[in-house]
Amino acid sequence: MMIVWNSMLGAGSLRILRSLILAIGTLFLIAACEPQRSSPLQLGTNVWPGYEPLYLARSLQLLDEDQIRLVEFVSASEVMRQFRNHHLDIAALTLDEAIILLDAGQEIEIIMVLDVSDGGDVILGRAGTRSMAALTGKRIGVENTALGAYTLSRALEIRGMSLEDIIPVALEVNEHFDAFMAGEVDAVVTFDPVRTRLLAQGAVELFSSREIPGEIVDVLVARKGIAGSHPEALQHVADAWFGALDYLQQNPESAASLMQGRLKLAPAEILATYNQLQLPDRAGNRSLLVGEAPALLQTAARLSEVMIADQLIKESVDVRALFGGHD
Repeated sequence: MMIVWNSMLGAGSLRILRSLILAIGTLFLIAACEPQRSSPLQLGTNVWPGYEPLYLARSLQLLDEDQIRLVEFVSASEVMRQFRNHHLDIAALTLDEAIILLDAGQEIEIIMVLDVSDGGDVILGRAGTRSMAALTGKRIGVENTALGAYTLSRALEIRGMSLEDIIPVALEVNEHFDAFMAGEVDAVVTFDPVRTRLLAQGAVELFSSREIPGEIVDVLVARKGIAGSHPEALQHVADAWFGALDYLQQNPESAASLMQGRLKLAPAEILATYNQLQLPDRAGNRSLLVGEAPALLQTAARLSEVMIADQLIKESVDVRALFGGHD
């Protein structure tokens, strides 16, 4: 190719062309020598007050999106799908959803406990519905995930009922409010902010996670190996999370105002949702995750037994695998 150029170009043009080639080569050499910035880790969530401090941290500029990028999905079902398809590195999930992924062969570990539901997950019925028994033969909207199935299963068990007594209707959480208001279902297994919005419309609470204390736990999980390859990023998201919790505690009204846009609730309603949640601090996380027999391991073991009995997972799983990063 250069021989052809030599025959076609004059000496002056050839010198310019050679200079240009040299300059381009130098730029490529410089680029090759510069350290390559790794892409930010993708962290997926759905809308839930227990996950909202992550977005509060971003609003407060405590979270560097060059390290951790938040990706919001309309439902927990979609978060799990995206995680299975390797579009996410980290996900905010309930503990039972994490066990579902483990059962499906996903290699994951828990990074942090975000919250424990203490009334935030509910079954709501229409005004005038007095009990779960009144839902016999009725349509109950429930998200087709571990959390929805688990909450419904436990509620039916506690009330002496079974799935044969009701008609489950698969609805993702972004469909709950409209389906309930349109009369497409008689009850719904849901959580905040839908819970607060439906209660304001006259729905009645028939069951809540307060009746199964410690069983519905939200955790941050990462793929195996992330802790080894990106320790600074995981430490960063933990620091941002606890910084946001501190801000929420010290400046509740300001924090609630920042959360309004995503949760679509009034500030007072947002703060009320946190009465239905426990948000473990650093010390609480250590007690739940660290040691030879961490408290959450025992919870996970009991949870997996219930899930096997309710056919939510196929077989017994070694839930100790979830605690690999906390030896």
